[in-house]
Amino acid sequence: MGATGENVTVPLYRDDAIVLRTHKLGEADRIVTLLTRENGKVRGVAKGVRRTSSRFGARLEPFMVVDVQLHVGRSLDTVTQVETIGAYARTICEDYVLYTAGAPMLEAADRLVEAEREPAVQQYWLLAGALRALAQRDHAPSLVLDSYLLRALAVAGWAPSFTDCARCGEPGPHHSFSVATGGAVCSRCRPPGSTAPAPETFELLAALLTGDWATADASVERPRKEASGIVAAYAQYYLERTLRSLRHVDRTPRNLEA
Repeated sequence: MGATGENVTVPLYRDDAIVLRTHKLGEADRIVTLLTRENGKVRGVAKGVRRTSSRFGARLEPFMVVDVQLHVGRSLDTVTQVETIGAYARTICEDYVLYTAGAPMLEAADRLVEAEREPAVQQYWLLAGALRALAQRDHAPSLVLDSYLLRALAVAGWAPSFTDCARCGEPGPHHSFSVATGGAVCSRCRPPGSTAPAPETFELLAALLTGDWATADASVERPRKEASGIVAAYAQYYLERTLRSLRHVDRTPRNLEA
């Protein structure tokens, strides 16, 4: 598929995409970082979108899920068409609790899919589903965030174990957790510095990893807070850098309302 002019063919492609972040460019343009379904992470220039007359400026905001057409450039592609698939930006950005839960998802996805133009289909669908659940308030925002982080890390190759020992494989349940070892550890494998989460916390973490929402939604405040601390430590250890937006997550008790 292509557009022809002056004897030059400009390759075009179309894909579903999630807007991860944006940067201003010049007086009216914007650089948009997208996580696409088929083409992985892509950066493109959206020309004129900061003008009030722009037809699709509002569709290229973080948290939006869109059908986008781009033409290939030397360093940056150029956005030529945008259609809305999931209009989540306004709902999430106007609610502080939703926003502080959603921002680490976008940041984590950007970190996990580092190379541009390498397909990351599972990461795309995980993030799209998490943003939809967040915007629709299907579950407590903190639970959606923690479930997304665990599952995205698992897809990237860092799946934690919350039942069997992460080192020797001895069947659980166990009483200790080691981030560096990769999850629950038995008494023989327990390294110094391991934590001892409550059994309810282990149960919640396992439910978040597998998508057992009946169990996750039935959990109470204390194991949720402990689980969130473990998820944050686990994510930042394996990403090898701090997720800056995690420090702003609102984990007050009102998050328990689905």
